[in-house]
Amino acid sequence: MNLAAIDLAIIGLYALFIVGLAQWVSREKDGHEKNADDYFLASKSLPWWAVGASLIAANISAEQIIGMSGSGYALGLAIASYEWMSALTLIIVGKYFLPIFLERGIYTMPQFLEQRYDHSVRMVMAVFWLALYVVVNLTAILWLGSLAINTVTGLDLVYGLLILGILATLYSLYGGLKAIALTDIVQVVLLVFGGLMISYLALDKVADGAGAWAGFVNLSQQLPEKFDMILSPENPFYKDLPGISVLIGGMWIMNLSYWGFNQYIIQRALAAENTQEAQKGIILAAFLKLLMPLIVVVPGIAAVVLSPGLSSPDQAYPEMIKLVPAGLKGLVFAALIAAILSSLGSMMNSISTIFTMDIYRHFRPQTSNTKLVNIGRMVALSSITIAMIIAKPLLGNFGQAFQFIQEFTGFFTPGIVVLFLLGMFWRKTTAKAALAAAIASFVLSLAARLFWPELPFMDRVGLVFIACTGIAVVISLMSSQAASAKAVVLSDINFRTERSFNIAAIAVILVLAALYSTWW
Repeated sequence: MNLAAIDLAIIGLYALFIVGLAQWVSREKDGHEKNADDYFLASKSLPWWAVGASLIAANISAEQIIGMSGSGYALGLAIASYEWMSALTLIIVGKYFLPIFLERGIYTMPQFLEQRYDHSVRMVMAVFWLALYVVVNLTAILWLGSLAINTVTGLDLVYGLLILGILATLYSLYGGLKAIALTDIVQVVLLVFGGLMISYLALDKVADGAGAWAGFVNLSQQLPEKFDMILSPENPFYKDLPGISVLIGGMWIMNLSYWGFNQYIIQRALAAENTQEAQKGIILAAFLKLLMPLIVVVPGIAAVVLSPGLSSPDQAYPEMIKLVPAGLKGLVFAALIAAILSSLGSMMNSISTIFTMDIYRHFRPQTSNTKLVNIGRMVALSSITIAMIIAKPLLGNFGQAFQFIQEFTGFFTPGIVVLFLLGMFWRKTTAKAALAAAIASFVLSLAARLFWPELPFMDRVGLVFIACTGIAVVISLMSSQAASAKAVVLSDINFRTERSFNIAAIAVILVLAALYSTWW
């Protein structure tokens, strides 16, 4: 299906606008040359609204919109647990993790690991994250975005990859995190508006024009199996979302790793003006996460009725875009492009930050700020080029890309969570124990995958986390009975939060309780 001329014009104008806006907000005062602080941490001056908007814009991309809608099409509302449990996870990150990271004044997560453990831990994890971000995350965002463009416009997938890669480069390469974060408020507003429009039109069509609420009721009556939040063992998708584990099991490990220890996400909070602004941004992001299933999951469920028999679940959301009339379709499609570009730019910046600040600067400690920024730009450009080349061979024949990402990262997340949690909150944890936990995470996950294939991957993540914690504790106790000299002194960290944060946290918990009580 081709877009009308007015839709193409709107998309083109939006692309020019967002690239121009990114360049404008990235400009420096006369006589000031962009340094590493400016490029990688937006001069540590982001206000709360920019932190919150950028967290969501980085998170919600084709990976979520296309991939999670595809999972909604395949297994239903249960996939929304990734979004809703993330809201609670963000509260924990804001109260207990951010104060530690901001007190340390770090650029990257590997940098914290060196401060807490030693240089070898930093290097191992830096290389790991670089490989993960380029090969898995950046590639998936590109591929799913290209798939959306192909389904709606008929444009060849390769051309879609090229367009997204070039636009992301123009949008983010010069200004770095400042360009990304300060334009993300526009991206998020457009994303929410476009997403809600898609959901409204899809639900209204399900109800034959009787309105969105009637459509939702109709949908829940036609497809009651799609509205089970806690799947039973008899459900064909139990292996993807194993019942109560979404509330008390492995999903916690996945979410803590993603929202608390993931450079791609936490970098926005590290760039905040202060801890209070970072925590306010976290609260904004938490409330937006409560809204996201209406935008990314409900259209996928509606597609079961409106477009049954799709060859791939990931075609569900692009199919729903076709419901939008000419003119507005261009705006909705621009919202999808906005989400993709924001995530691509954010990922490119995180890749360049880790390589430049954790690896390159180690071997060239006297490098000037100007050269560090230029190195960062070259790395960002290289990463998007590699991702464009490998996207189709890697993901071209995969059904649910979102589940692929979760499955792959689940091999490593138990160890990551162990080495961070013990590193922050147990003073006796040693560097050897941290590395052992990271290695054991992959080894044990692979062994379980090969020899216990019927075990749901989320349960596997939880069990491996417990095993890795035990391994790290035993090795730490065998190595030394004393607290590490590099341990975090928790008494020096201010964990007190403002009253507004506490009230908002309670509100999030109450909303979650209501949601799960309704669709248990």
